[in-house]
Amino acid sequence: MKLIKKSENRKAAANNEKAKNVLSSDSKFAIVEGYKIARTNLIFSLTAAENNCVAVTSWSKGEGKSTATVNLAISIAKMGKKVLLIDTDLRRPNLHNLLKITNETGLSDVIGQFGDFDKAVHRDVISFLDVLTSGAIPPNPSELLASSNFADLVNRTKEEYDYVIMDTPPLGVVADTLLLKDFVGGYVFVVRERVTTHGDIERALQNIKIADTKVLGFLKVGCDMRTKNGYKKFGNYNYSYNYYR
Repeated sequence: MKLIKKSENRKAAANNEKAKNVLSSDSKFAIVEGYKIARTNLIFSLTAAENNCVAVTSWSKGEGKSTATVNLAISIAKMGKKVLLIDTDLRRPNLHNLLKITNETGLSDVIGQFGDFDKAVHRDVISFLDVLTSGAIPPNPSELLASSNFADLVNRTKEEYDYVIMDTPPLGVVADTLLLKDFVGGYVFVVRERVTTHGDIERALQNIKIADTKVLGFLKVGCDMRTKNGYKKFGNYNYSYNYYR
């Protein structure tokens, strides 16, 4: 029992540390501005694709993907745009810990017809931002994401919201992410300095090409920020956001 408690304490501490990196009124000016640049480019890309839905992914876990997804959603909501953030990682839920909201009923429950969307969605987590957590971990996540119920849900939310942003599983871990390709204008790929390799990026791009979809841009996090390169270092967690097509 003691070992379990220590493990839970370590997990809670890690989640609290990640939650500190979510944009708030206390966030550094340069970080907020970095996300504003990213959101501008993302909105232009989605407009060109004539689609208001985007999926955010990475190659492996631990690269800061979910934090980046939350921060993009917050940044767009700050414009007064109505945003829905969906956790589509049905195997390893993330968003409820980052945003400190419950994960009792979520996406898996709604598309499995065990819950109602209007009751499952968390309204105004911040102004203009609603969140649908992943819900209970199901035995068949791929089948749920490929179902007509999921398609109906996504199409409904694309009508109700200005933007729908999906936090997806890492592309190099499971294939679920590419099941979303028909609903999104493209993918934002999060890369982390000293973690994501050139080989990881090449494999990701190849997978996305085979799936006949596209990357809208790369979001680079975890950089050493040197003022001479236009970067600035903040404490123990370093940020640099490069978003390009």
